[in-house]
Amino acid sequence: MDQPTDVIPHDGSAMPVHLLGHHLYEYSKGVRPMVMMTLSTRDADTVTRKLAERFVDYHVQTVTEAKVNVFFGNPTCVAMVRTVVRKPLNQLTPEEDFILGTLLGYDREQQCQRFLSMAQVGRAGAGREGAGRDGAVS
Repeated sequence: MDQPTDVIPHDGSAMPVHLLGHHLYEYSKGVRPMVMMTLSTRDADTVTRKLAERFVDYHVQTVTEAKVNVFFGNPTCVAMVRTVVRKPLNQLTPEEDFILGTLLGYDREQQCQRFLSMAQVGRAGAGREGAGRDGAVS
């Protein structure tokens, strides 16, 4: 397999950097146009440095003082995230949530079901199962 091995730490450090290699492989093969990783700020520094070295566009969203979401991939998709994701993920409108899920490559039918559920009953608590985003910490 031709996954990039140079992003896997040789000192046994944080798993998120190992996952970056897998995500970059999928992105380079066109499996997904964009990826979101939730990381500690320490791990985010390493990940964003590796992305910059590879000229991969990215956007960092603060979740808490110690945690961030790093979105990366297709420059057009990342630009869309910069426009749409301007608040915690659990506060996105059903439309914003649908756009984000679609950009991340989530199952379209599940995204449609999630959107309809959220639109019908309101944002709070709606459609959390099966879509992969669990509110402000995702």
